[in-house]
Amino acid sequence: MNAEIEVKFLDINVEEIREKLKAIGAQLEQPMRLMRRVLIEEPHHAAQRSFIRIRDEGDKTTLTFKRRLKPDEETTINSTQELETTVGDFDTTVKIFAEAGWDYITFQESKRETWHLKDIEIVIDEWPWLNPMIEIEADAEDKVEQTAKQLGFSWKDAVFGSVDVVYHREFPNMTCRGIIDVKEAHFGDPIPKVFGERANGS
Repeated sequence: MNAEIEVKFLDINVEEIREKLKAIGAQLEQPMRLMRRVLIEEPHHAAQRSFIRIRDEGDKTTLTFKRRLKPDEETTINSTQELETTVGDFDTTVKIFAEAGWDYITFQESKRETWHLKDIEIVIDEWPWLNPMIEIEADAEDKVEQTAKQLGFSWKDAVFGSVDVVYHREFPNMTCRGIIDVKEAHFGDPIPKVFGERANGS
């Protein structure tokens, strides 16, 4: 499997980031669009910190197996492995897994805008109950770090790992693992009670 080399920076101003992306020569590949995903996690997957993801990306549907080599609190820039392919239809693929006895544990909405700078992928992400964030992914750590610097980010503010790491930062008193334990997560839904209060007490 391939190592996933990526970093997140949180609480961004979307319009400012778009202007900075244009300034460094990045090209918009996909405008902001709604994405749908389900995660499948059987007991043996959970024991290995792995899961299967089916994701409707707007222009394609991907089927991905992910494995985290370390717990979320110890995640580094390259401690997640993934194996990915494209499939024909989101809903049908979800049904196939369900018919095989592997139903999803969570359905999640998000929004994503995709840019490319040569072979570097940069995405602006929006998730329910979180401020917008940016994610930079490449085939080498130095490319990721250099791109972050070009966009004006400090490496000390880098966040590694899944989006659940971000949810734990925003909701430090949650009594679950994160959005992975929310059965249905849609924009406009109330904040799940298991998330507790935000870090600022709101």
